[in-house]
Amino acid sequence: SVAPALPLDRPALDLGCGDGHFASVTFDEPLDAGFDPWWAPLTEARGRDAYHTLAQAEGARMPYPDHYFATVISNSVLEHIPRLSPVLAETARVLKPGGVFYFCVPGPDFLSMLSIGQALDRVGLVSIAAAYRRFFNRIARHYHCDGVQVWERRLTDVGLALERWWPYFGQRAMIALEWGHYLGLPALVSKKLTGRWILWPSRANLCLTERLMRPLYETEVEKISVSVGCSVSAGCSVSAGACLFFVARKLGS
Repeated sequence: SVAPALPLDRPALDLGCGDGHFASVTFDEPLDAGFDPWWAPLTEARGRDAYHTLAQAEGARMPYPDHYFATVISNSVLEHIPRLSPVLAETARVLKPGGVFYFCVPGPDFLSMLSIGQALDRVGLVSIAAAYRRFFNRIARHYHCDGVQVWERRLTDVGLALERWWPYFGQRAMIALEWGHYLGLPALVSKKLTGRWILWPSRANLCLTERLMRPLYETEVEKISVSVGCSVSAGCSVSAGACLFFVARKLGS
């Protein structure tokens, strides 16, 4: 477990909580608060009991007092926000001095690790590969796939200091994510028609999926357990990954 290396001091806020699935499977106890701009996922989050309070709000106008939260988390959310500066400024505002901001985003290797793009590159179809990467970024609704230096500058501008970071999500995991977009289209149809991603969410129905995905999950957990000590000054020795995890702290005392 990486929990001892990543303490979750309370109160804790989930920035862009969505339907609450991530918090419900990640944390043993409900988080203190979560918010999202979209109402439909919030109704799902309410049914998961993953938060003590939920709010519909924009990231640039969070409905919380100054210096209130000891921890803010954001799981694969910031890359979907066109204008980041107001959201990061609000994050700094609601954090207590010394509070921690955990977040993860796709990094600069995300697009280069797409398997279809790599295959097109290998046969010399470089322009088509570039078009495919733009297409995938568009369907993934990504506005940012930036590196550590870019994120460090953004954090510094709002009074947050980057303490640690590490890459994760290797090539095999990336292939699963990429092809999952296409193989998961029937689930999208199910969601539109019935409101459920999985019609029969039983262990038997999902056993094949678990057998395929479990090794990828365990590999990533093992890599993260090794890399949680990567400091800004020392860098990170872990192999490249499609995504980046950051630990930032609000300056002051």
